[in-house]
Amino acid sequence: MWLLSFLWRRVLGLAGTLLFLAIILAIVAALRISGADQNDNIERLANKEEYLKSLTSFSLNSAPRPNIIFVLYDDLGYGDIGIGAQGLIKTPHINQLAANGVTLSDFHSPAPVCTPSRAGFLTGRLPARAGLPNVVFPSGSTKSLIFDKLLSPKTNNRLPAEEITLANILKASGYSTGMIGKWHMGDRSPSLPNDMGFDRYYGALYSNDMEPFAFYRNTEIEVEAPVDQTRMNELYAREATAFIEAQGEQPFFLYFAHNFPHDPLSTRTERAGSSDAGLFGDVIEEIDDGIGQIVASLKKYGKLENTLIIISSDNGPWYLGNAGDQRGRKGNTFEGGMRVPFIAHWPAAITPGRIEPAMAMGTDLVPTVLDLLQLPAPTDRQLDGRSILDVLTSSAPSPHEFIYYYDGAVLFAARSQRFKYRGAAGVFYSTDQMPIGASVPQKEWLFDLANDPRESYDTSTRHPSELKRLREAFEDKVKDMEKNPRGWD
Repeated sequence: MWLLSFLWRRVLGLAGTLLFLAIILAIVAALRISGADQNDNIERLANKEEYLKSLTSFSLNSAPRPNIIFVLYDDLGYGDIGIGAQGLIKTPHINQLAANGVTLSDFHSPAPVCTPSRAGFLTGRLPARAGLPNVVFPSGSTKSLIFDKLLSPKTNNRLPAEEITLANILKASGYSTGMIGKWHMGDRSPSLPNDMGFDRYYGALYSNDMEPFAFYRNTEIEVEAPVDQTRMNELYAREATAFIEAQGEQPFFLYFAHNFPHDPLSTRTERAGSSDAGLFGDVIEEIDDGIGQIVASLKKYGKLENTLIIISSDNGPWYLGNAGDQRGRKGNTFEGGMRVPFIAHWPAAITPGRIEPAMAMGTDLVPTVLDLLQLPAPTDRQLDGRSILDVLTSSAPSPHEFIYYYDGAVLFAARSQRFKYRGAAGVFYSTDQMPIGASVPQKEWLFDLANDPRESYDTSTRHPSELKRLREAFEDKVKDMEKNPRGWD
C-alpha cells in the first residue's frame, strides 16, 4: 500500500507542477496578446497628409500622363515566363509584351515571402522600414494568435497607416486608382486598400490557402467564402477590363495582384490538361489569358500606346515552378527566392525588344513613378528604392551601388552588380524523410554572380577586396537599421 500511496503522491505532484506551469504560460501568453495591439504614428500620419495635399498642385499638367498597370503574381518563378521559360508553358500575351517592351534580367522582390514583399513594392521602402517585415494572417485565426501575437507581439499585423503607398501618391496627383486581387497587408482599418489610396478594390485580403477566403468589393464581402477558385482568373480579368472601360480620359493606376500561381492551384475545366507543365502550367497559361484581355481592352479604348504595364512576382516559386536555374526558392535569400521576372511595356517611351542586366529591386517602383511624373518624394522618411526610369527607357546602368536581401527584419546578404556577400548565417537543410529541417550555421560567403549565378562557390579568398567592400556595406546597413529602423528623417 505504501508504494501505491507514494506513486499517487508523485502523480499528484507532477500534475500540480504541470498545471502550475500551464497557468504561468497562459498568463504570459495573455499578457503578450494584450500588448499586441498596433498603434500608428500620429506625427507621421500628419506628415503624410501634408505631403499628399502638396501633390495636388502637380496634378494633371498639360502633358498627357501615362496610365500605369502594375501586375504582381504570387509565387511566379523567374523561369516560368519570358527569358527564363523552358517552353513547357505557353504565355503568348506576356511574351508579346516582353518582345515589345523591356525585360530586366536582374530584378529582385523586396522580400522572399508575400506580405513584406508587397509592402516594399507599394511603399518604396524595405519591408522592415515600412513596418511590415513578416507575413500576416487573418485576424482571429489560430495562426494569427500564434505568429502575430504570441510569438511576435511587437511585430505589426497590418501596414502602418502612416506609410505612403504608390496609390496614395497617384490618387493625390489626379489619378483614378483601383486594385484587383490579393492585398495581404492587414484585414482591418486603417490599413485596408480603400484606406491606403485605392478608390476601388475587388479581391481577397489574403493568400488563397488562408481562410476565410472571400472576395470583397471595397469593404463589403461580394463573393462569400469559400470562393470557387476555378473562377478566380475569370473574375479578376472581368474586373480589370471593367475598370479600364470606366476611366474615360482620366489617367488611371491599376494594381492587379493575382493570387495565382500560389498553391493551391486550380483552373477552369476548359484549361485543365492544356499545358505540358501540368496543372501549374495550366494556371500560368490561364493567367496569361487574363493579360490578353487587359491588353485587348486597352487597345479597344485607345489606351495601349500611353500605358505603362509592369509585370513581376512577389517572390520566387514555392513547391512548384521554375526558379530559373538559380539556387533557392521562396522563403530564402538566395537568388531563387528573390530574383523574379520583370517586364515593362510602354510603346510611347520604351524601345522594344530589349533585355537589360541592370540590378534593381521592387522598392524601385515608387521612386521610378515619382521620377516619371516629376513628383517630389516625401521629406520625412527614407525611400530605399531608386528610380530605374533611365534603365527602362535608355539602357542606363543600375542606380544602386548595393542592394540588400532581408528575411523578416534580419539582413542576410548584400550585393553589387557582380558580387554577392552573404553574412555568417544558417542555411536550411533537411532530407525528404525529415519532417522538420534545421538551419545549419555557415561562415560568410562571397559569390561571383557574373561567373557563378547559381551561388555554388564561395570566392572570398579569390576576391578579398570585394569581400571587404561588401562586408562593410552589409555591416553599415545593419547599424543604420538598428539606429533608425523605420527610416524617419
